[in-house]
Amino acid sequence: MKKIAFIPVRGGSKSIPLKNIKLLNGKPLVYYITAALQESDSIDEIIVATDSTAIANVVRGFHLSKVKIYHRKEENAADHSSTESVILEYIQEANVSSDTIFILAQATSPFTKAVDFDQALKLYQNGNYDSLLTCARIKRFFWDRNGQPINYDYKNRPRRQDFEGDLIENGAFYINTVANIIKDKNRLSGKIGIYEMPEYTQLEIDEPWDWQLAEQLILKYNNLPSEDKKLIKLVLSDVDGVLTDAGMYYSENGDELKKFSTYDGKGFELLRVRGIKTGIITAEDVALNRKRAKKLQLDFEFHGIKDKASQLKSIIKETGISADEIAYIGDDLNDEEVLKTVGVAACPANSISRIKEIPNIIKLQKSGGQGAFREFVDEHILKNFI
Repeated sequence: MKKIAFIPVRGGSKSIPLKNIKLLNGKPLVYYITAALQESDSIDEIIVATDSTAIANVVRGFHLSKVKIYHRKEENAADHSSTESVILEYIQEANVSSDTIFILAQATSPFTKAVDFDQALKLYQNGNYDSLLTCARIKRFFWDRNGQPINYDYKNRPRRQDFEGDLIENGAFYINTVANIIKDKNRLSGKIGIYEMPEYTQLEIDEPWDWQLAEQLILKYNNLPSEDKKLIKLVLSDVDGVLTDAGMYYSENGDELKKFSTYDGKGFELLRVRGIKTGIITAEDVALNRKRAKKLQLDFEFHGIKDKASQLKSIIKETGISADEIAYIGDDLNDEEVLKTVGVAACPANSISRIKEIPNIIKLQKSGGQGAFREFVDEHILKNFI
């Protein structure tokens, strides 16, 4: 039975403009839910339904193999539109089979992990439920407007550790079959099961103050790299021989020309979208390099640097980013010490032999000026080091 995850994200959020691609601790908000679904062994396909070209482009930049973009209709992306309206639209337009298990997952709940989807689907199928929703347990005492306690006896106030509390819908995700959704026009129906998640997951990001709290919760619970995996925060590159083909071209008027690859430019953009800082360190100080650096919207650019190792030390001292959190790509002798120092090192196919012999260096298939930097980003940084 196929399992489809559906993430509705629109561009018209008013409380936090373009909320779904705003960076939350260095990553776009929608990244957290899509990455968790990608990691889940239970999910076959992920549909991101959006009316925004900007959101679609950012999501494509994640390079997640299960993700597909669905361009939702304008009438189902307005402030008054219900989530059910876009779900039903997609089911009809995509002709989704009625026996498909449909998981509605929401980007405003970035704390959901792959294991939550796997365990909830197991509960859903083993418990013979028609549908399922996620909840968090909240240990608070509730009263009605008439001054009557709802969930406890105030004359015998329980200690918090002895209080069972109540379940609150946290909006993380919902599970149902397509057949039920079509029949009931609702994400929930029939016999409803509950998958309980930690108390902190009750936060849904709707207002600016929710965002501030979410940043702290992500740091505490979600955004920690595993011990055996590097976290790259800065990617640096040489220019000549890496971003160019190392050729020196001159016009009849004596003007110097260089060949840069547009594919590499996209590579810098993909890193920027993911919140990874970028920069160049080059021994030359020429107008062409400065012009290219400006277009790339780099965080750092160092021109005319003869001692690149010393410059790297200065960067580490000024930014607080450790050498292990830096990736560098270079091709010649003046890159050697930097390549030996950083956490992730790479060289283009046209690099000199001595550079290719550096222990653990990534030897790329493409040469400088022909998309080597983009290859480094796509095949190594984005897949393995974030």
